[in-house]
Amino acid sequence: MSIHPTAIIDPKTEIADCAEIGPYCIIGPEVSIGPCTRLMSHVVLEGKLTIGRDNVFFPFCSCGVAPQDKKYKGEESETIIGNGNSIREFVTIHRGTQGGGMRTVIGDHNLLMAYVHIAHDVIIHNHTILANGVTFAGHVIVEDFANIGGLSAIHQFCRIGKHAMVGSRSVIKQNVLPFSQTASDHECKIYGANRVGLQRGGFGPEAIEPLQNAFRLLSSSGLNTSQALTRIEEEIPQTGEIKDLLEFIRSSERGFVK
Repeated sequence: MSIHPTAIIDPKTEIADCAEIGPYCIIGPEVSIGPCTRLMSHVVLEGKLTIGRDNVFFPFCSCGVAPQDKKYKGEESETIIGNGNSIREFVTIHRGTQGGGMRTVIGDHNLLMAYVHIAHDVIIHNHTILANGVTFAGHVIVEDFANIGGLSAIHQFCRIGKHAMVGSRSVIKQNVLPFSQTASDHECKIYGANRVGLQRGGFGPEAIEPLQNAFRLLSSSGLNTSQALTRIEEEIPQTGEIKDLLEFIRSSERGFVK
């Protein structure tokens, strides 16, 4: 264990032997830091906060602090951060609330670029990329391998599907379909399958082309959603990805970007 003498650490803090705590970090009593996790400098960790192994926290980020929610009354909520995450400069991650399951969760192997804000009760799954300045309201879910472009804002209770690509400066008010390439200018809309991201993720044409055809039926065929779903089921091979897409749509209480 390496702890810089300028760090302020509560005696009750749990720190694994090979963790590294840099200059001027401040760590509260209910924090647990896993093996080989590194705090570079000026990192603030507080609240009930559990951190896994092999994470890197860059200068001036803060995690586990109280949420910006007027309904929060000091309840013993928590923040959970998994393994292998890179949390860059000035990232803010707030703990959960009574109204949202009491937990904010960051999974494994995520890249949170500078100035990302993770509000209360947000759940980030695994292998996501959140570019500079992405801002989440509360209760958002981001699924595996999603990629959200810089300066995007995500409305509370929205869900970003797996392998989705959200374009920079998008304002997301409804769920974003998995495997899609979605962006907003004056309005938010689908621009087809996230081809590049899916190819990088090992998906072949047999997975991507049915998705592309499904998105075409959903977004540019003139059909309403029910009609488009019927056509997708009748005309497009029911691959695992298509089944995931259909399930996502049917469970989207907020609607979805189309």
